[in-house]
Amino acid sequence: MKLTLILLLLITSLMAVVGAFLTVSVSSFFINSFYQQMSNVFGGENNSFVFDLRGAAADPEDPAGRVAEILEARAGSLGVDYRTRNYFVLDGETGAYISSSANESALPREQSANLLAARNAVIRGDETAVGDESDITADFMDVAVPVMGGGNAFIVYILDSKDTVSGLNSQLFLLIMQALVIGLLISVLLSFLLSKTMVGPIEKLTAGAERVAAGNFDGELLVESTDEIGVLTGTFNEMADILQSTLAAVENERNKLDTLFLHMTDGVVAFDHRGCLIHCNPAANAMLRQPVDGSCTYDRLFGPAYPFQEVLTLQKPDHAESELLVDGSTLELYLAPFSGQDSGGVLVVLHDVTEQHRNEERRKEFVANVSHELRTPLTNVRSYAETLREAGHDIPLDTANSFLDIIINETDRMTHIVQDLLTLSRLDAGDAELVLSRFPFEDAIESVVRANALNAKQRGHELTYVPPESLPLIVGDRSRLEQVMMNIIGNSVKYTPDGGHIRVTAGSTEGMVWMEVCDDGIGIPEKDRAHIFDRFYRVDKARSRESGGTGLGLSIALEIVQRHQGQLALAPHQGPGTTVRLELPVGGPDAKILSD
Repeated sequence: MKLTLILLLLITSLMAVVGAFLTVSVSSFFINSFYQQMSNVFGGENNSFVFDLRGAAADPEDPAGRVAEILEARAGSLGVDYRTRNYFVLDGETGAYISSSANESALPREQSANLLAARNAVIRGDETAVGDESDITADFMDVAVPVMGGGNAFIVYILDSKDTVSGLNSQLFLLIMQALVIGLLISVLLSFLLSKTMVGPIEKLTAGAERVAAGNFDGELLVESTDEIGVLTGTFNEMADILQSTLAAVENERNKLDTLFLHMTDGVVAFDHRGCLIHCNPAANAMLRQPVDGSCTYDRLFGPAYPFQEVLTLQKPDHAESELLVDGSTLELYLAPFSGQDSGGVLVVLHDVTEQHRNEERRKEFVANVSHELRTPLTNVRSYAETLREAGHDIPLDTANSFLDIIINETDRMTHIVQDLLTLSRLDAGDAELVLSRFPFEDAIESVVRANALNAKQRGHELTYVPPESLPLIVGDRSRLEQVMMNIIGNSVKYTPDGGHIRVTAGSTEGMVWMEVCDDGIGIPEKDRAHIFDRFYRVDKARSRESGGTGLGLSIALEIVQRHQGQLALAPHQGPGTTVRLELPVGGPDAKILSD
């Protein structure tokens, strides 16, 4: 049955591919022929036919009629057959019907992209622009040529309904279906003939595999032929022998390791010489923060920390040391081989050094970031202050006031940095407790949008928010969450060039609410997307400092959202700009439902 199905699927797939290729090829041929013919007829600026049409458009009595007469005279070269292909004379500005070789009902319901392009050309006064873009997915082919003269503007519109292409494709489809039926009948006959010679040996292999799966390794299958089935039978016998010896060795080693590791307080994980898991004690399970079962391998658990083969090549009493990050925890690893490469494996001892590393990293990060961020404003303050002192009364008053403004701005920026650092420090230490309450999520969004409306208007932005029909009440710290929304929308307003568009949307799913802020601003390069929430990280450092950014806003926002057990991330975005998505649980942190 499987062989029959495979052959049927093969024949069907082949004919489907051939049919699709022929259909697309025929359609492409007719489309290319149509547009090539239109290009040959209308040509460039110096084409006499186009000049005749422009002259007819300048006719003071009946310009549209004169244009239609010229088109009728050239109907043969245009391929107009009055059935599938027709010409139309349309108003240049509105695209309204004037005259044609067919009824007005032959026009598409909606004006095509080519017709819109020709209308735009008429509005711009561009006589050379022609709407001749092809679309293989459309059910018609068209060309729109603007014709202007004597203050009149028309559009010569050639429309082909593709009925010829559809008819030819129908014939091709009928031929392909006939060939498919014949191919399917042949494949069914062949599959039955082949299956008779294959089913017997395969049934014996199946019975042998079931016996091995049940743990019975006694008895070998008889090799009755030298073809592929015979080779497979011999290989199966070899596999059964190897599996039996391997299982015995693994079971022996497992018993040794179970006794040794069961009562250790440190995490211990053992692997055989292939990197397969042998043993994992409860302490290691807790440290790795994931289910560690027989499907786990060394490469999956510790491959990024230290190569498995390098550990196997170590000689006693040598060992390797490394570190592994697991869900924000730092594990110190001691890796050493046991027995030989062929019969032994690798033993990994784990120590949790998260707190020590965290304290050290915080100290280093704080010193480095603060030093870096405060160096520039301090340097500016010192430079301008020294300039004022050395110049004395010689410096003009306007210049002195400008220097003082710079000094004040730099000190304000240092103040913002220190305030943000204190906020992050409180969040890290857990001192910034959330003031939870139940409030309308929609009201919070509207409040933040209104707060940013004036700034957006001053920059010429279009800030829009269309609230959904309903949003549930949520549990959270409203002031903190509005701070997050203010940061997201404020960044879109700040980093979108003047005259941009910022769209705020919101909605809810089962147990969650979400808000998205989409803009068409400068966007975030792919290489920076993974670091955008890092502290002090800026995509464009010069632009961020000019706008007063400290590089900590998104970090604070992420900390607040994580404290609410929500998510804040960059969403997929098409075209220029950025989309930021905020998701929050309706019930608040730990889904605690507060009473009204």
